Amino acid sequence: MNKSRFTFSSRFRSISCALNGIRILISTQHNAWIHLFATAIIIPAGFYFHLVRTEWLWIILAVTSVWAAEAFNTAIEYLTDLASPEIHPLAGKAKDVAAGAVLITAMSAAVIGLLILGPHVCLHFCPKTGP
Repeated sequence: MNKSRFTFSSRFRSISCALNGIRILISTQHNAWIHLFATAIIIPAGFYFHLVRTEWLWIILAVTSVWAAEAFNTAIEYLTDLASPEIHPLAGKAKDVAAGAVLITAMSAAVIGLLILGPHVCLHFCPKTGP
């Protein structure tokens, strides 16, 4: 087993590759643009409504889960296209299942967002009724 030594330059290269992957994700995937838009709305909303730590933890978990699922989906799509450049039913199933994982996480994130931000929005913007 060939174990390379830890070096800061190799860690820097790893981070550089990861940042390039994020750049590729955002620049090539239309659904990532939707996630970027949602993230750009949710984070400032959290600051506006002064979310508490536990609320932030759930929001961060939801947002990062969607981004991770989208990144894995994109990686699976690229690898599937490499392994099976021609249309193949199993390749299509692999892509569909990966896309389904993104949909599951996005719907879960939306529910978490509504459960956390919904009450804040109502307290702030809903008309007060009463005696």
